Amino acid sequence: MRIGPYSIDPPIGLAPMAGVTDKPFRLLCKRMGAGLATTEMTTADPRLWTTRKSLQRMDHAGEPDPVSVQIAGYDPAMLAEAARYNADRGAQIIDINMGCPAKKVCNVYSGSALLQDEDLVARILPAVVRAVDIPVTLKIRTGWNRDNRNGVRIARIAEDSGIAALAVHGRTRADLYEGEAEYATIAAIKVAVTIPVFANGDIDTPQKARQVLEYTKCDGLLIGRAAQGRPWIFREIAHYLATGELLAPPDMDDVRDILCGHLEHLYAFYDELAGVRIARKHLGWYAKNRAENAEFRAAVNRAETASEQLRLTREYFDALASVLPLAA
Repeated sequence: MRIGPYSIDPPIGLAPMAGVTDKPFRLLCKRMGAGLATTEMTTADPRLWTTRKSLQRMDHAGEPDPVSVQIAGYDPAMLAEAARYNADRGAQIIDINMGCPAKKVCNVYSGSALLQDEDLVARILPAVVRAVDIPVTLKIRTGWNRDNRNGVRIARIAEDSGIAALAVHGRTRADLYEGEAEYATIAAIKVAVTIPVFANGDIDTPQKARQVLEYTKCDGLLIGRAAQGRPWIFREIAHYLATGELLAPPDMDDVRDILCGHLEHLYAFYDELAGVRIARKHLGWYAKNRAENAEFRAAVNRAETASEQLRLTREYFDALASVLPLAA
């Protein structure tokens, strides 16, 4: 599939996730086969653009094309200026967040809260599209709640506004991340528009990826939580879609090396103290459902230095490799 001048190959992307899709994780997922990796959302409020967190989110040095940056806000003029600001700093695709269900985001009328106001959506989207000469994409949910699944109307507004591609999470804002994603609304959206559409939500195996593509007829997929602790899912899905065969999972030595490389990038990107702290959640995801998980997580969460955290990680996965060669 294509977004503007960019070929998304394979058409499997890393979904933007707050506190997760930072630069080290995006680079890792791209190495593991993701055709697109979008930043965690950056605020459209210019008063916050010079904070350390925002500057780290706007660091795209050495990031493979295309660089996709997600912005969040509610004011058309402010979002347009945020798009220009990020385009000037290396963004090659601007993604607008109308999908985040978090209360702190929706309470300031951003994220999926915007789905309640179609008139405002129809002002925001063309304002951002006109502001930049790079493609603008949009991420939404199927609606505000199950009685108001207006995803098809929002999708048509997006296409009429010049949005280059659309991503749809198969839940409403009210659903948060509970229950199972539904794909009927995504399929209806795909029929209603001609722009590329990504399906998102509960795609956690290669087989599920093919089922969702066949049902929705979408152009691509976004993978979110299933990539946490399992970044190789992108190459597994791409291989299965291309060949119909399941790719062998990485062995424990490979998992150890992938994880340790990720940790080292976190330490270098954030500094040792912050990197050690941020690494804890990733370590928990990699070790999820594995033997001695609770004991390992407690140990790495107590670690105060990068060298100690790395040592504990190597020892844990070396021990696993002796009894469980392949990753789950």
